[in-house]
Amino acid sequence: MRLLPIAATAAALTLTAGCFSQSGTDAKGGSLAKGNSLKGASLTVGSKEFTEQLVLCQITALALRSAGATVKEKCGLQGSNTTRTALTSGSIDMYWEYTGTAWINYLKNTRPIGDPAEQYRAAAEQDLAKNKVKWLAAAPANDTYAIAAKTTAAQELGVKTLSDYARLARTDPAKAATCVASEFAGRSDGWPGLQKAYGFTLPKQQVATLAEGAIYDAIGKRRPCTFGMTTTTDGRIKALGLTPIADDKKFFPVYNPALTLRDEVHRAHPAIQKIIDPVAAALTDQVLQDLNGQVDIKGKEASDVAQAWLQSKGFIGK
Repeated sequence: MRLLPIAATAAALTLTAGCFSQSGTDAKGGSLAKGNSLKGASLTVGSKEFTEQLVLCQITALALRSAGATVKEKCGLQGSNTTRTALTSGSIDMYWEYTGTAWINYLKNTRPIGDPAEQYRAAAEQDLAKNKVKWLAAAPANDTYAIAAKTTAAQELGVKTLSDYARLARTDPAKAATCVASEFAGRSDGWPGLQKAYGFTLPKQQVATLAEGAIYDAIGKRRPCTFGMTTTTDGRIKALGLTPIADDKKFFPVYNPALTLRDEVHRAHPAIQKIIDPVAAALTDQVLQDLNGQVDIKGKEASDVAQAWLQSKGFIGK
């Protein structure tokens, strides 16, 4: 999706060099490499700084190495705009972007498209035509915003939908106390737009601005807020017993992740698409929640999580 960091880390990952890489973990051939050779290709994979992006960066690097490419990693760049500029300037060759982010932030469209397939098609077509950025297949996962609460709290308050939540905010604002991250608080596809779409204004004293990572713990403990901004593929949702409240008016944009690369890179190495498209197809909400949770909850390295998942699918060899 997004411009927001999920994990408070920007450190580059220092890993053991492999035979097909300038940095990072080696990868043996699996199903992705069958009939797809990238030997002789030298590619740089980047990502934003939050957990999901770090995992996707490692997945991509390993997938490409399994087909023989030499891959340099620039995982963990600071912010969406920095990462996008790295792509368009040639500092990196590819990274995973989100359909809603590109549509609104880079292509400057004011209204998101509710249908995921149409949103992807429109973003991909415009980005290629205007910026010569090629979009590979989008994953079915939707890393969008959500308002969430402890499952028991949502049940206690009778809040199943955001219309229910808005009603609570209007009638008993203290019970609807909500934590938001600073960027979400100012984005049109965030807090201001949400209040407008659902017809409520929560008093300022019932809105706490926290670092994103702290929000999950806060709503898990119901202190200082019962509800909070989350993202739908974050591993902490399941681990902390949280429930995203149904967006019954479909306010939040669709944020399907897809690997984006400069068109010249795609034309030079068309095998990249054949290698990455099966990976994208396997990335559901549940898969990303699990992969993100292994990093954020269990403390595993993103590279180890990526390697284990790719091997479990037979995408790369063991």
